[in-house]
Amino acid sequence: MRSVPKWVLLPSSCAPAVLVLGWMVAASLHGPAYDPAAQTISVLAAPGTSGSWVMTGAFVAVGACHLLTSWGLRPAATPGRLALAAGGVAALAVAVIPAPSSGGSLSHGSIAAVGFSFLAAWPVLAARTGGAVPWGLRPLPSLGATAAMAVGMAWFLVELQLQGAPGVAERAVTTLQSLWPLVVVLSCLHRSARDRFPV
Repeated sequence: MRSVPKWVLLPSSCAPAVLVLGWMVAASLHGPAYDPAAQTISVLAAPGTSGSWVMTGAFVAVGACHLLTSWGLRPAATPGRLALAAGGVAALAVAVIPAPSSGGSLSHGSIAAVGFSFLAAWPVLAARTGGAVPWGLRPLPSLGATAAMAVGMAWFLVELQLQGAPGVAERAVTTLQSLWPLVVVLSCLHRSARDRFPV
């Protein structure tokens, strides 16, 4: 099984950190008019809002991190790597086509939905079988990650329809989606270390 280069640890660990830090800083710059429970992250990147440059930059950084991680995650099956890369491209597109500060946007919403879908599907598409497969790429954990992300997406859609707390649901699912590549990379590096230095 091919190994993961150690540099992949940098983009995979930066993605969740940059995402969370981005929405925290952008929300603080936006001020009390922004409700993180009722409003989505995309509102923070809307043109003309305070701190929009922070959230836009975070989307760009997260997209670049996913692209770099997919490039270096060589033990993963190719369809999964491509899906992770597509999720990264979608994050870049979300930055280029921001949501308006109020109301909806079909183009932005469509891109976000595609990105959510690719990032939810990539774990199960990246899975491999065999005794030498790292834990994060085994079928059961991969299926569990995809299922959890799919449930998170459904929760987000329900909250949007009910005008409840879509911001909370979105933050939960995007955090999971940005963390899972790091989990996979760490499991691959751990497996490589075990293979080099068997106990």
